[in-house]
Parts: sequence; C-alpha cells; structure tokens
Amino acid sequence: MQKFHRRRFSYILFVLVLGLAGWSRPVESSQKLKADELLDKHLNAIGSAEARKSVESLIILGTVVATFRSPGTGQIGGRAVLSSQGDKNVLGMVFDNMPDYPHEKFGFDGRGVSIGYVRPGVRSTFGDFMFTNKSVVKQGLFGGVLSTSWPLLDETGTKGKPDVGGKKKLGDRQAYEVKYFPKGGSDLRISFFFDAETFQHVRTEYTKVIVAQMGATPETSAQQTETRYKMVEEFSDFRNESGLTLPHKYKVRLEIRAPRSSFDADWEMSLTEFSFNQPIDPNAFDVDGR
Repeated sequence: MQKFHRRRFSYILFVLVLGLAGWSRPVESSQKLKADELLDKHLNAIGSAEARKSVESLIILGTVVATFRSPGTGQIGGRAVLSSQGDKNVLGMVFDNMPDYPHEKFGFDGRGVSIGYVRPGVRSTFGDFMFTNKSVVKQGLFGGVLSTSWPLLDETGTKGKPDVGGKKKLGDRQAYEVKYFPKGGSDLRISFFFDAETFQHVRTEYTKVIVAQMGATPETSAQQTETRYKMVEEFSDFRNESGLTLPHKYKVRLEIRAPRSSFDADWEMSLTEFSFNQPIDPNAFDVDGR
C-alpha cells in the first residue's frame, strides 16, 4: 500500500510538472517584445521626443581608415563627412594623394540616388554595390541614427515594416534581431540589431545571394557557383551630442564572394564633430560629377 501511494504521488507530481510547463509556454510567448515596444525603447535610447524633433539637419565630420584584404591588401586614411536633412542624405569619404581611389560618395537628394565615380565613368566595387542597391541610400538605411533620414525615426511606420525576432549574441552582448522590409521591397535581406539592454542600434546586416547560372552542359553547370554579397554596418562608442545619444565609431564592411573573384574591405570612421541645424546646400546631396 505504501508503495502504491508513493507511485500515485509521483504520478501526480509528474502531471503537475507537465501542467506547469504547459502553462509557462504562453507566458513566455506573451513576453516577446513587440515591434512598437522595441521602436519606443530605441527612440528613447536616442533622446527625448523633443530633442529628436528639434533636429532638422545634421552634419558630422571625422576621419576614416579603409582596409583592403582582397583581392589586394592595403590601408589608407582620409576624411569622412555625413550630412542629412529630412529624407536627404550624403556620405563622403576623401582619400588624399590616392589617384586610383580618391573618394567614395553616396547621396540622395529627395528625388534620386547618386553614386560618385572614382574615375570618369568608373565606380569602385563599393560604389557598384551601392548603385545596384540604391534603396539602401534612398530609404535612409545607410548610416543608421547618424542620419535624419533613418527610417525608424518615422513613427508612422510608412517607410517599412520591422519584424522582431529573437535575441542573438554579438560579441559579449545580447541583441534583438529585427528583420526589416523597406517600402517597395528590396533584393537584399536586411536585419537590424539592437542592444538588448540599451536598445541602441548597434548593427545592420545586408545579404544577397545570386544563384549559379545553368551552363551549356551538365558538366559545366556543376562547375558554376553562387555569388554572395554581405555588407555590415557597426555602430559603437555612443555619447551625448546636444541631447542625443549617437555613435562616434562607425564601421562598414563589404564582402563579395563570386565564382572568379572576391572582395573584402572595411571603412572605419571616427566621428568627432557634430553640427545641428546648420544650412546645407541642396546641391550637396547630388554627388554625380563631384
């Protein structure tokens, strides 16, 4: 009899454990962060609503170091500027005494995207990538919160749709991954990452895969390989500037893996001067021929 009671008690305990586990699942799912909640926390991490709305234009100056790993290797330094006003934005990097690679320039003037040439009629690999994926500039994705055109500043949500996923470890920190779908669509798969504690935007990943083409024969088809593109923006060293908490380190890395070639380089910027609500010449946002 005593053995029977022990078994019955064990069975009841087992059922209770299963029941508690079953009840715990809905609670866990209900605690998942929603898109509007994450957006509110992210905006508050930038600054108060009054401080954010007070910014009509932004000019940021700093230095940049470009590091090339493939196909050639090398490192060069230069100057960087990010300017924005409303939906208009421009990023420029200038490398003195580099005739083969004098600059990178990307801009949106409210009507169209322009990508600068490094030589007459020739864009860099980075420039070609941005030209092919103009929505990155046009939608204000490039540069994150360092631009007034950052789409998440538009609380109406008309510029795109965020979809909050789970947490992912970035280095030694946890971050929320948010898949982003720009208005009008994009060939790129876009993910934002927000620090799980501060809700600062710390990373954006853009990826695209072009499947291998069919060859003339089964043998040549088997030799074809896909082309992979990946661009990553990283933001760090957040500090206060006129009531806004903005990153002072900004790094862009572009990796391309193609059947017969590869490209791997990054541009790391240290931002030192922030000017708010200064007049900007409208022509500055059109970088063609400049």
